[in-house]
Amino acid sequence: DEAPAAGAARLAATEQDLPTHPAFATMLRKQARMRREYMQKRAADAKEASTADRKRKLRTAVDEGRTVPTELRGEADALLAEMELNGAPGPSSSTPDLDSEYASAGVADPRILLTTSHDPSSRLVQFLKEMKLVFPNTSRMNRGGHTVKQIVETCRADGFTDLVVLQEHRGVPDGLVVSHMPHGPTAYFGLANVTMRHDIEGATNMSEAYPHLVIDNLTSKVGARVATILKHLFPVPKPDSKRVVSLVNRADLLSFRHHVYAKEKADVHLYEVGPRFDLRLYQIKLGTIDQEEVENEWVLRPYMNTASKRRAL
Repeated sequence: DEAPAAGAARLAATEQDLPTHPAFATMLRKQARMRREYMQKRAADAKEASTADRKRKLRTAVDEGRTVPTELRGEADALLAEMELNGAPGPSSSTPDLDSEYASAGVADPRILLTTSHDPSSRLVQFLKEMKLVFPNTSRMNRGGHTVKQIVETCRADGFTDLVVLQEHRGVPDGLVVSHMPHGPTAYFGLANVTMRHDIEGATNMSEAYPHLVIDNLTSKVGARVATILKHLFPVPKPDSKRVVSLVNRADLLSFRHHVYAKEKADVHLYEVGPRFDLRLYQIKLGTIDQEEVENEWVLRPYMNTASKRRAL
């Protein structure tokens, strides 16, 4: 746990020398190049997905003998010629991997840096300790006076895959931010109904085995994106692991529950470990948490007339 804190302290101690240090200039150029290449690839993937979607609509209209959609009439001939040349788009080409930030996930276990907002209360510190046990391969960092930019630079330098920040309001945990390294995305969640382990009657001991994930009712495009962001915080478990983490969506409220189970002859007994809380997504950004001028992938808009009827997840 002390290694990330030492890295951040080292980064802060040399802050005055960084702008003129050759190694720092090289690191900045490398990060700028990697970010530029990543954005170019994502733009190309989005363009390919848009073209494949137009081809699919046109193919459906032609096969069913319906009128070509109005928005495709100007380019229908060109799309048909391209489809005849290349063949009809298959399942793999019609859905390019837009979650390219996680293209290498599964090759190595995720490494998470867990921290809080400035000057945390004792309750938030306790919640931080419990969340460190929830996520395997997690290092806890005392926030101190470190800025978000310094923490992100530490994550990139030390090879962390994700940064998780816990927030509070008047001593009550009310926010959780998940920022994927090195280029994003960043998901912002509101926290509600937080119950610590010691407040759960009969809570059993915490297992350190990698947990199985149960993700339910995240069926929309945004829901699938949230599932991708959250499931890659956990490494692949062994088949005989008896630890289970559940993420269940009901009316856009994502309930987090943590259990272990035991088999006794023909019966299976489920024991809650804790903590338990509810998550409500309110923003997804395409960059990391320290980047302000980045595109919003999705934002909650609760004050629109149709807000009560819409379901994002």
